[in-house]
Amino acid sequence: MDVRALNYSTGLRGDLLLFVAEDTLGEYAWPNATIKTLCEAQGFAAKVGEIAYCSYLEDGTDVLRKIIVGGLGKSAELSLEKVRKACGKALREADKRKIETLLMVPWSLASLPALDVARAVTEVALLMSYGFDRYLTEKKERSLQALQVCYDPAQEVDVIHGLKLGQTLGRATNLARNLVNEPANYMTPEQLAKEAVEAGEKFGFAVEVLEREAVEELGMRAFLEVGKASANLPRLIIMRHLGNPDQPEQVLGLVGKGITFDSGGLSIKPAQGMGAMKSDMGGSAAVIGAMSAIAVENLRLNVVAVVAACENVISGNGYRPGDIIGSMSGKTIQIESTDAEGRLTLADAVYYMVTREKANAVIDVATLTGAALIALGSTTTAVVTNDQGLYQKLQHASEQSGERVWQLPSFPEYREQNKTTYADLKNTGGREAGTITAGLFIEAFVEETPWLHLDIAGTAFTSKEQDYLAEGATGVGVRLLYHFAENFL
Repeated sequence: MDVRALNYSTGLRGDLLLFVAEDTLGEYAWPNATIKTLCEAQGFAAKVGEIAYCSYLEDGTDVLRKIIVGGLGKSAELSLEKVRKACGKALREADKRKIETLLMVPWSLASLPALDVARAVTEVALLMSYGFDRYLTEKKERSLQALQVCYDPAQEVDVIHGLKLGQTLGRATNLARNLVNEPANYMTPEQLAKEAVEAGEKFGFAVEVLEREAVEELGMRAFLEVGKASANLPRLIIMRHLGNPDQPEQVLGLVGKGITFDSGGLSIKPAQGMGAMKSDMGGSAAVIGAMSAIAVENLRLNVVAVVAACENVISGNGYRPGDIIGSMSGKTIQIESTDAEGRLTLADAVYYMVTREKANAVIDVATLTGAALIALGSTTTAVVTNDQGLYQKLQHASEQSGERVWQLPSFPEYREQNKTTYADLKNTGGREAGTITAGLFIEAFVEETPWLHLDIAGTAFTSKEQDYLAEGATGVGVRLLYHFAENFL
């Protein structure tokens, strides 16, 4: 969708989008008194998510103008995510009404800055225009083609800045959605590495890809054990944005789980739902998308992202329950389940990040446990951390992105569940507190580095249309990681 800024002083000529708060409805400066009358006749009260639609003849003409009004609820309780949801409903209404171009009336509520609102509605416009139709012979055409974000002259700098950032984040999120939505017969580890290289060339970050022999030289034994059953060989993908060369010691490390297909290995998954396991590389998509946005906006910090990409399938070469394997750190791991594979690849990836790339803070992002979905549903990402200061920064990024997070406890008793008699660790702590113990398994490899673990198993993929997202990959983590990086230093 084409999203542009438009100076309000030139006048509004076209189909309009208005956002109105419940407690300011009586004093709202309607562009035309007829609109107010028509909305009142519908009983529109501007409650959260409420939509009014009307049309009228423009004064002195025979031109019919269509109007969509979105309710925001009480202005004191307003958030950017409520604006996004209201905008999503309004744009769906516009599409249903066969509107091609919509003009958003200038933002007037002081409870949210015009810059943030312009960013939020631009994100929504791009996210809603997305559709994964590469394999369809007949493409679905949308009516709504353009959104013009109007502004008062005093808002010009902020609105244009917000619109530009919204375009960056919307496009980066859609890039991640494309990566996840691709079927596993296309999105192999090799192809994922190629996609990262292409993104780096397009958006301006450096990419290094290591093949199996180089990974073996690094001693990444846990990662290689997971991938050795597949004919599609593993790849270690390293992405770098060195935006602050004056402080080379300040490095934010992003690690994304990159299991391009997960059968469960010998601990095979049930057939029902296995097709969705193409999405088990949602963490890698999130960090590739985030690196793209960070590079486009040229954030002044050093960010390194790592993806250990492989398939977890079945063959005579595969690892087995009961095996004891090594890792890059030297720790030994007893395999309780070959379907607890993601934490093995992440263990080597985070250890590489802190020892070779010298990251002084690490975030790993992974579709790691079904337990996260059971605990928090599909609306909230589970978080385990060893540093409350980092988590507070993540909460701020969550408020900016609208991607909810919730911290789980990490009491010492949970770490005990990962211990075993025959090796340093076992790769699953059992069913109880499964999301926590999985996260704490990864913690054992971060070498005391401040660390956040994001389990996006419930939030990376949706089986139904949401407020402003289509069925399929959500691209969760891209905007969250960008806002975290923006305020990291």
